[in-house]
Amino acid sequence: MSAYQAFDNDKAIEYINNLGGMFPPDAQLNCYEFGDGNLNLVFRVTDQHNHSVILKQALPYARCVGESWPLTLDRARIEASALRRHGEVCPTHTVRVLHHNSEQAVTILEDLGHLKILRSELNAGRTFANLGRDVARYLATTSFYHSDFYLTPANKKALIQSFTNPELCAITEELFFDDPYQDTERNHYPDALSKEVDKLRHNTALKLAIAQLKQRFLSSPQALLHGDAHSGSLFVDDTTTKFIDPEFAFFGPIGFDLGSFIGNLLLNFCAQHGRISEASKRRDMHTYLLRTIDICLGEFDYQWQTLCEQHGTDSTLQAPGYAALFLRDVLQDAIGYCGSEMIRRTIGLAHVSDLDEIEDEQARLRAQRLALEVGEQLILNARSCQSKDACYQLIISVLQ
Repeated sequence: MSAYQAFDNDKAIEYINNLGGMFPPDAQLNCYEFGDGNLNLVFRVTDQHNHSVILKQALPYARCVGESWPLTLDRARIEASALRRHGEVCPTHTVRVLHHNSEQAVTILEDLGHLKILRSELNAGRTFANLGRDVARYLATTSFYHSDFYLTPANKKALIQSFTNPELCAITEELFFDDPYQDTERNHYPDALSKEVDKLRHNTALKLAIAQLKQRFLSSPQALLHGDAHSGSLFVDDTTTKFIDPEFAFFGPIGFDLGSFIGNLLLNFCAQHGRISEASKRRDMHTYLLRTIDICLGEFDYQWQTLCEQHGTDSTLQAPGYAALFLRDVLQDAIGYCGSEMIRRTIGLAHVSDLDEIEDEQARLRAQRLALEVGEQLILNARSCQSKDACYQLIISVLQ
């Protein structure tokens, strides 16, 4: 099998058998495809003893749209490479790559089926005590070890070239920074939100801030990012947190991943107004989400500064106080990207089930309006934040 061909269940089993080493020689394999994402085929291959692996194959187009939206297969190489590099420095929170084949755009991964997707769990009102700490450690560790603070300039420039990801970055650029603020057929939202959407599109200060966020995204290769760090890219249980799916990985502004994660927690915060009817239970969920954000901001800041003090290699960047200045800008970026994530997930192409699956229409509209308002205010006020505590206080203030 050399020329690319899209797999079905039988082809996935054949590939695993020909590869060897994944299962015992006498294994009787079963397979089913269960991908529900926007881009790829995802198969679970299992033997008679319930040992299993995940086989993921990129399609040459966006699955959610069809062949009218072609995409490079090289994204599979980028994803596998990002997982391997992130796994080297943060194995505890990165799904493990078992095999990769660039010609077939196939990656075989450890099966995390014993864990749950974070988004679904939050939607159901379930909580995870370690979430904020674990995500912060993953984001701080993977970004520090792929930044100027640790890599030599030559090594970093070579990695930037290897992880150049123009097609998938273009998707992010359009969906985050362009589409929500103009009239395009990719957007979708109820007519009842038209007034709010029109207000966003005519807010000059907001569009100026979005332009600044986009420019930084385009031209600030600070570290190797996950690139799609939302609550659907995390597997969790009470003791484990694992990131998956970094096919949007590229070298960009460190605050982008942090902001994307926090934005998804805030989307869930807004959605819980329409999901949990009992006031005390809703208050408990809101308290948990805000506490998780507070922990994440604090732990990220602490871990980054600690790594810089203990493992920084650039003498100039080790100047006393510079890491704190650098992190202030990162956190400001994160708050801005957090707001842009909230807006684009509410009125753009790729929505979240947190909001869209609220059954009561009026409750859903109230949650969507809150998400738009919170997102707007975070973007407009991000640059006022001078510390992690100020970032958290801004979030609290715009939710009141």
